[in-house]
Amino acid sequence: MLEERPGLGHGPTPGTLPAAIAELRKRRRAVILAHYYQEPEIQDIADFTGDSLELSRRAAETDADVIVFCGVHFMAETAKILNPSRLVLLPDLEAGCSLAESCPPEAFANFRAQYPDHLVVSYINTSAAIKAQSDLICTSSNAVDLVRQLPEDQPILFAPDRNLGRWVQQKSGRPMVLWPGGCIVHETFSEAAVLTLKQAHPEAAVIAHPECQENLLDLADFVGSTSRLLSHIRSADAPAFIVLTEPGILHQMRRSMPNTTFLEVPGLDGCSCNACPHMRRNNLAKLWRCMETLEPRIELPEDLRQRALVPIRRMLDMTRRADCRLNP
Repeated sequence: MLEERPGLGHGPTPGTLPAAIAELRKRRRAVILAHYYQEPEIQDIADFTGDSLELSRRAAETDADVIVFCGVHFMAETAKILNPSRLVLLPDLEAGCSLAESCPPEAFANFRAQYPDHLVVSYINTSAAIKAQSDLICTSSNAVDLVRQLPEDQPILFAPDRNLGRWVQQKSGRPMVLWPGGCIVHETFSEAAVLTLKQAHPEAAVIAHPECQENLLDLADFVGSTSRLLSHIRSADAPAFIVLTEPGILHQMRRSMPNTTFLEVPGLDGCSCNACPHMRRNNLAKLWRCMETLEPRIELPEDLRQRALVPIRRMLDMTRRADCRLNP
């Protein structure tokens, strides 16, 4: 049965969307990648759910004809950089990223020119244009490990997240010049709300993403990327967790540990406003529509793609070598 919906035309009814998407996935030979910050129903229908590093690896390894990226624009761009011959779709082309947008390419080029001897390490949460100006890409999962691999006498410029950069400095012991960018989600958590939750739930451990501000990281019992937060809760001896990152991750946490309590932290004004508005632009109806129409597509100029590919490949190679050393 089909229904008319504003802006979408005829499409499956909400109850039949999962089956319709599954049929299109088979017909298109598509793979659906979803970030942990997506809505639960998208996470549940995806072939692979993960953080930026895991999804980059999946994008690099896939043999699918079509990659459907349920995330934000820079993630789909990364998939296209790694897969120039494959069709890469993003359910909503307006799904941007406040952190990526905090680092405009021209302004960054001027900033970078002030430090010509510095090696540029850029967080994966950047546009292809910033990746093309970088020497090495990192994620929150591997940033510390990658920086530790760099020569000790090599000066480093880190972009764009100042909070992540500060945390990497502390963990690696390497001084870095930081671009002053930030994520609207991780910068709106309330310290007072964390302290109130800790008082109400003294048994709860605080876990935080390193994009959070320093005063919040100081309250955390564990700091790590989304995938490392997930791994930590499975091994930590705590009946409850206060979670300082985008609340989409709570879906995976509750699935993994159904008898554990996971507490979302309010924003600075007391609202539950830490859901990323860009991530939440995607939904099942848009996912079905993009697979049906094969639009919107991610396209990049080949010269830009080639320049952005170099630091991404360097990240994947360095991460692989580090993994081999840890797991010979």
